[in-house]
Amino acid sequence: MNPVQTPVSVSREIGGRTLTIETGRVARQAAGAVTVRLGDTIVLATVASGPGRPGIDFFPLTCDYRESTSAAGKFPGGFFKREGRPSQKETLTSRQIDRPLRPLFPKGYADEVSVNVLVLSADDENDPDMLGVIGASAALAISDLPWQGPIGACRIGRRDGRFIVSPSYEDRAQGELDLVVCATAKAITMVECAAQEVNEEVMLEALFEGEKVCREIAGMITELMGLCGTKKIDFKAPAVDEELKAQVHGYFDRVMAVNFTPGKHARSAAIKAVREEAIAELTAGLDDAAKKAKTDAIKGLWEGLVKRVIREAVVRDKKRNDGRGPTDIRPITIEVGVLPRCHGSALFTRGETQTIVSLTLGTVMDDQRVEGLMDPVRQKFMLHYNFPAYSVGEAWPNRGPKRREIGHGNLAERALLNVVPAYEQFPYTVRIRSDVTESNGSSSMASVCGGTLALMDGGVPIRKPVAGIAMGLVKEGDTAVVLSDILGSEDACGDMDFKVAGTQVGITALQMDVKLDGLTRELMGEALQQARQGRIYILKQMLAALQKPRAEISTYAPQIVQVPIDPEKIGALIGPGGKTIRKIQEETLTKIEIDDEKGIVVIAGKKGSKLEAAEHMVRALAAEVKIGTRYTGRIVSIREFGCFVELSPGMEGLVHVSELAEGYVEKVRDVVNEGDVIEVEVIDVDPQGRIKLSKKRVDNPLKPGEEPPVRSGGDRPRRERSRSRAD
Repeated sequence: MNPVQTPVSVSREIGGRTLTIETGRVARQAAGAVTVRLGDTIVLATVASGPGRPGIDFFPLTCDYRESTSAAGKFPGGFFKREGRPSQKETLTSRQIDRPLRPLFPKGYADEVSVNVLVLSADDENDPDMLGVIGASAALAISDLPWQGPIGACRIGRRDGRFIVSPSYEDRAQGELDLVVCATAKAITMVECAAQEVNEEVMLEALFEGEKVCREIAGMITELMGLCGTKKIDFKAPAVDEELKAQVHGYFDRVMAVNFTPGKHARSAAIKAVREEAIAELTAGLDDAAKKAKTDAIKGLWEGLVKRVIREAVVRDKKRNDGRGPTDIRPITIEVGVLPRCHGSALFTRGETQTIVSLTLGTVMDDQRVEGLMDPVRQKFMLHYNFPAYSVGEAWPNRGPKRREIGHGNLAERALLNVVPAYEQFPYTVRIRSDVTESNGSSSMASVCGGTLALMDGGVPIRKPVAGIAMGLVKEGDTAVVLSDILGSEDACGDMDFKVAGTQVGITALQMDVKLDGLTRELMGEALQQARQGRIYILKQMLAALQKPRAEISTYAPQIVQVPIDPEKIGALIGPGGKTIRKIQEETLTKIEIDDEKGIVVIAGKKGSKLEAAEHMVRALAAEVKIGTRYTGRIVSIREFGCFVELSPGMEGLVHVSELAEGYVEKVRDVVNEGDVIEVEVIDVDPQGRIKLSKKRVDNPLKPGEEPPVRSGGDRPRRERSRSRAD
């Protein structure tokens, strides 16, 4: 139950705006509940707990972040006017909340813990995601749960050479940096970042600028805890059988001897064989019940032994599981164009991590409509990451992308987003799909490398190639070893997982989780520089396989042309009820989309479509009809006074009987019939936009200096003139 039943709050100026954390007003039956406000954005964060399930060997923490569309005064999109499954933004923010909170629970704690964050109000300036992390931290801090926080969280932007704390949506869109930092009062614990080739020195400055703000926010939460009189439950981790632990760790040398067995699965099997020997030797002579209990205890202690072996080999001998040194990168093999019908593809293998990446180019109709608290946007670049069970030699059901897959895909997407050309220069919707086929560490960074190669293979004119690398750290006492291109075991047993993606110039994306109580600026700088060296090495391997984007896109990709259009002409292109644009699409087998804001018509056609014909029709409708312009058109109807010629779908002009041929024409059908294709010249456009044409002018062009005949007065035959009046 919430320790406070009357409102208590703390406030600070953060980034020039007031941040307020309050408890005791709502959700008072939760173990901890707070509201966090910045501007007119307000979130409610709650925490609740219950007894753990017997026999589980993991900590059952659930973090959920949800955005109520009512917070922005909006209805949910779609047919059902109620919020449904979590959006990608909600899933990513839930991960951002979970990652810095989870390591601060004591080892061995197994109660069910549920953290829920709900956006209550959202303005158009302050993103509620960071308020969600702050709220979750505060709710846990004032609860009685044995959580070892608090943490602070903030977003740092950079625009026009200056850092911005809690940047607005506009600052983030226009700036070169979007950095999320979480930190305790002692150290940075989690980082997420997208950047426009920011160099390592600037990134380091931004990280520690964020750490300062996080410390201030953590101080606010500590103050709130004091006002609430928070008292934590006295949790004691399950006792460890020190005698049995010593016996298990007696197998250190035997595990170390097989720790360098080549191959992930072979190494795992060798270590498991030693474990089975240890179980057999240490349980000899026991009855079945005692044997089972001791076997379970040995298995629980074995993980600590393996972790100690891996770490000691790195710190003492600078030797890793697969025999590499700290800065060595696993062998890389690259194939491009491996999928003949995809618009671009690559098979990227680094050690025992492999991904096959495909590129699909689509039209504007293929983009993704993204709805949330802000106005809907059209997403024209997507990267989707898939991690099937077979990639690690396991079996589990595939029921759609999990949170981890969405998070890894988003990281790789942000790494590549800023090098993909703007839609105005490359009018395609771009989708990359990365299917991890083998995994032993850093599959998200392999997706970045494979994604770059697939884009280049598909002829996408990216600004610069991007590579990614995962860094690790093992720190024992005063000795710290930074590891390049880490394995899965080094991620699990190390002190840091630090993924860096970028070009040869600077960083485009970064993600970091730290398990240490403190990470010095010098050590962080060393990790960034070592990551840069590894990134440059990988880029060279990639460029050796494919030096630059291919000159042309795949023949299987849609061909696209853009035609500028005056906004006043859009109605004519669309036609009544969409008749005109629909007719053009049906006749030419193309797809046409109009961007009325930019004044551009996008025409897309696949192989076999009549793209040039569609372009000609659209240009005819989009162009200003000028006197003297000539068209080739089909006669669609004949009247007594002349014939109507279709210049393009939805645009017709009249050839008066007097303009069909030289001399007097008795009947229109003496010269032309329906369906004839003739060339005509525009001789007049009246104020209502009606077009007057002449076939005679084409057949008998005026001589230099000759004036066109006057159509009124006595120079025309009386009979023709009287018939015109009758018309």
